[in-house]
Amino acid sequence: MTTEMSYHSPVLLHPSIDGLNIQPNGIYVDVTFGGGGHSREILNRLGPNGKLFAFDQDEDALANVINDKRFQLIPENFRFIKRFLKFYGVAKVDGILADLGVSSHQFDDASRGFSTRFEEVLDMRMSKKNKLSAVTILNEYEENQIRFLLQTYGELKSAAGMAYAIVHYRKTQPIQHTGHLKEALARFLPNNKTHKIMAQVYQAIRIEVNQELQVLQEFLQQTLDLLPKGGRLSIISYHSLEDRLVKRFMRNGMFEGEPERDMFGNFEVPFKSIEKLIIPTDQEIAENNRARSAKLRVAERI
Repeated sequence: MTTEMSYHSPVLLHPSIDGLNIQPNGIYVDVTFGGGGHSREILNRLGPNGKLFAFDQDEDALANVINDKRFQLIPENFRFIKRFLKFYGVAKVDGILADLGVSSHQFDDASRGFSTRFEEVLDMRMSKKNKLSAVTILNEYEENQIRFLLQTYGELKSAAGMAYAIVHYRKTQPIQHTGHLKEALARFLPNNKTHKIMAQVYQAIRIEVNQELQVLQEFLQQTLDLLPKGGRLSIISYHSLEDRLVKRFMRNGMFEGEPERDMFGNFEVPFKSIEKLIIPTDQEIAENNRARSAKLRVAERI
């Protein structure tokens, strides 16, 4: 059986759980169960009558299920958090944790196609139930669609040229493996920046495959109903697109524009910030390279 430690080391473990302000008899949700590292720490702080629900759409995460009567794993995408908690008779919870992005396990499993390190089929699905894969995008999306993904989700300045190169390459050979994609984009990959640029390309495609930003927004909006006054939201993100959405939502309760003002001219907002932005220590980054880009934000429902 895959263990939590071989799956991946949880990032910002103690700060993220501290941020939840665990009440011994409270109800909590870990929407990104993965190897179960964060969930185990939540359970360590819960009393005998506490309850933890966890979500994970990745079938591999089922191997890490925790044998504890206080724990319930829901093998679904956390965009459906309210629906499945309602199934278990839960309308309100005391805290919600999210560790966004791709787990070390997913990066390290060559067959999943998340990493540029392996010469494998470009899959990138976090759930095998998802019909859309990276191969589909690279071989069937229109040039303007690919350009949009690379520019918006990958923040690549050469998005237009890259999109043209991908479409031109696939006219003679389908793009199915890492090598095909690198070959298609060869003129955009100087030796000293190949890894960085390919990481941005992969990020763009992965976000589209898994609808990551749409899922995040749907999830965040549901936390307004799930968290009562005093309930906590603790979220770890790994790139600016995620962090921007989280920051705006925690500040305004919305993703664009400004909230309404009350009769005194004060903004009506649903959360207050508990901590300033928290980042990993140098020691954690040295011990766990995945932590290098992590950002933790914690907010309380008001």
